[in-house]
Amino acid sequence: MNPIAASALTLSLLAADAQANEAPRVTVTANGSQSSARGPADWFTGIVRVDAPFKGSDEARVSGATVTFEPGARTAWHTHPLGQTLIVTAGAGLVQEWGQPVREIRPGDTVWIAPGAKHWHGAAPTTAMTHIAIAEVLDGKVVEWMEQVSEAQYPHTD
Repeated sequence: MNPIAASALTLSLLAADAQANEAPRVTVTANGSQSSARGPADWFTGIVRVDAPFKGSDEARVSGATVTFEPGARTAWHTHPLGQTLIVTAGAGLVQEWGQPVREIRPGDTVWIAPGAKHWHGAAPTTAMTHIAIAEVLDGKVVEWMEQVSEAQYPHTD
């Protein structure tokens, strides 16, 4: 074997050996392997279920979960330091930025909430809603919770 081919083969074997000794870099969390959690009353009004929460590790800052709001359930007012994306997957929901009108959201809608925008989101009065919520962590914080959305602030008709 010529010296160049031998060197290439040696480097290839060394690289394969190094990869075999590394920890896996792809993680799969099996559906159903994490218990559902009830949304805490300090942050939510009504019945809210949080499923499959995820968060990045090391340098990855992304975190999120699938959140289901029963009819009339909603978050408290809150902000996100780096913003938030909602992807509505089922039902009918509402979202509101402080000082702006309430907006309807439906399956297939994607909602972007800018960094620092005070807002709330949740189900319509008579229809449940599920969304995937994605946000990034800044200085260890992904959300700043504030006061509850009052009954006067929440619209009571679909």
